[in-house]
Amino acid sequence: MAAHFGRLRKGATTTAVAAVAVAALSASQAPGVTTDDLGRQAAGAAQPSGDANTGGEGGGATGDSPYYTDLPPLKSPNPSPSASPTTGTTVPVGEAEAGIPATVLDAYKKAEAELRASKPGCNLPWQLLAAIGKVESGQARGGRVDANGTTYSPILGPKLDGNGFALIADTDNGAYDGDPAYDRAVGPMQFIPSTWEWAGRDGNGDGKKDPNNVYDAALAAGHYLCRFDRDLSVQSQMNAAILNYNNSTAYLNTVLSWLEYYRKGTHEVPDGTGTLPSNSSNSHPGASPSPSTPATPSMPSTPSKPSTPSTPKPGSGGSTSPTPKPPAPSSPAPSPTPPTPTQTVDHLEDANTGKLTATAGSAFGTKVAVRAESRASKGVAKVRVRFTIIGDTDATFTGGESVATVVTGSAGTATAPALVAGEKAGDFTVRATVVGRVLGGLDYTATVTPRQADTLTRTSDTALTCVPGGEFADQVELKATYKGAVAGKVAATATLIKSADDATENDKGPYFKDADGKTIRTLTDLTTDADGVLKLPKLYADDATGTFLLRVNTTGGAVLTVELKVAAAAS
Repeated sequence: MAAHFGRLRKGATTTAVAAVAVAALSASQAPGVTTDDLGRQAAGAAQPSGDANTGGEGGGATGDSPYYTDLPPLKSPNPSPSASPTTGTTVPVGEAEAGIPATVLDAYKKAEAELRASKPGCNLPWQLLAAIGKVESGQARGGRVDANGTTYSPILGPKLDGNGFALIADTDNGAYDGDPAYDRAVGPMQFIPSTWEWAGRDGNGDGKKDPNNVYDAALAAGHYLCRFDRDLSVQSQMNAAILNYNNSTAYLNTVLSWLEYYRKGTHEVPDGTGTLPSNSSNSHPGASPSPSTPATPSMPSTPSKPSTPSTPKPGSGGSTSPTPKPPAPSSPAPSPTPPTPTQTVDHLEDANTGKLTATAGSAFGTKVAVRAESRASKGVAKVRVRFTIIGDTDATFTGGESVATVVTGSAGTATAPALVAGEKAGDFTVRATVVGRVLGGLDYTATVTPRQADTLTRTSDTALTCVPGGEFADQVELKATYKGAVAGKVAATATLIKSADDATENDKGPYFKDADGKTIRTLTDLTTDADGVLKLPKLYADDATGTFLLRVNTTGGAVLTVELKVAAAAS
């Protein structure tokens, strides 16, 4: 049976769009490749180019395991409502499908950022990882992951025992998939063990490479797609990368459909609430993943056939009543899924965060700390809290990032990394929110004060003299300090004033020149260098003689007045 592309929607528009997509994308497959009715490569067909580390399975990262075939909805600017087949309630079709669980979305974006730094020529979009994650595992079963990004139970594909699937004998002694006889695709991105062994990455920095961790799996998938110096901004190279991941034209078409959908816009939804797919490449449309086998979500269960009604049997009085049967034993009701720690959070509380102030270019002495609490005001551990710097500022967290995510400890407390002030003075906000929950956050105001100096001194004691109409031989050079230490990058102004008691600008005597050679007697936007030194431009004198004053002020209150003498040369 050919792979089904999700639930078939009514109308000629859908059919036309699907036909055009398949026709266009099928043409991108490598020449010489033949496929079976599932779109997988037949035995003996040409293989995509690769290296020696392909695991030997010939089926890319997943071993050509089954995948979800649901297509995204035909999105419109105002999604039309659709009735739910189970509850009858009206839901917006487009908005729900565009939602990606918070931790899963964070993993995709972090993987994109890492690849942008390590392999900038690859141009990997995080939406491609999201498209593959949707097709492979329904975004880790709708985001059923803990605060570290690890799935609550393993996501395993079927045994690759050659019975309807590829034949891949065990390569890991069951270390990743728990099966010592045959390999099975593992985790949110469905890597087979032989591929994970060399392609696995540590995406969350915990020192482990776990295929069931969405951060590790997303980063591994990104590196896998970026092999062979591919540039994924080139469509043919992106197609080759996707086919190398799972060698099926139908798979390529499905992934590209979700990629295009996610590029039009997505939004974050709480972990555990993502929309689950329902159609698999090895089953009929409408089959749903069996809730009784959470370890194999990509294998939809086949509905059982309805029982045949009992045939009426004639009785002693000509009765046609059916022979009564004992009631069938009822199946025990499934146990309710316990809430995740994130789902038990009711609010955030401040955890004794002090006043947030720092001088430009220095670290804040106080860190933002919050406590995730339940409705009963008890601390909730293992919850991801996101700290975001908001406002017109160049302040960052340690490491240069404006966003930091921290997992709460046993007491439910999360402390943000230290804040480092930039050069821009003023106020900004640090916002703390719970990842995966739509809850009100906490806002903290942080203030950056300008760099300061409390003392100014001349670096030379040479008298500053000039003849009328001449120029001063020496330039004024000063050094700024603050509490005895060098005061670098401190703002200053210099003005030629009328007198010690009148700080208004003088209209005669010494002067500076601007870039056009015009006379100016006030200099602004001056800054001391890294050593606290400030060297003023050359001074000139007009025809006035006498003693004149130059006053220099810095941020922080340092003031120095310098004497300038203009006198005729001795005969």
